[in-house]
Amino acid sequence: MDTIEAGQIVQMKKKHPCGSDEWEILRVGADFRMKCKGCGRLVMIPRKDVEKNIKKFL
Repeated sequence: MDTIEAGQIVQMKKKHPCGSDEWEILRVGADFRMKCKGCGRLVMIPRKDVEKNIKKFL
């Protein structure tokens, strides 16, 4: 797997309720702060869940 850094855009396996599956990574640590590229919602997701659910790097 590539190294995950802030500022990257990733495609996740599951879609957000707004219909988008693309996310921008804003902060990397034990939890990831991510922004939905569809609706702009900010979420904190545990690192293990993000690493498991990334489909590809855009």
